[in-house]
Amino acid sequence: METLENKDLKRINGGGLSFLAALGIVAGVTFVVGAIDGFVRPQKCN
Repeated sequence: METLENKDLKRINGGGLSFLAALGIVAGVTFVVGAIDGFVRPQKCN
């Protein structure tokens, strides 16, 4: 097994999930759940 130095570790890319990607996934799930809830339980506007 090869031991990597600090400079080699800084050049490794990938495997991470950015904050904006996670925020987009959460927003998409929230929208889909809200749309399904609107079709299943329609309520009158006040």
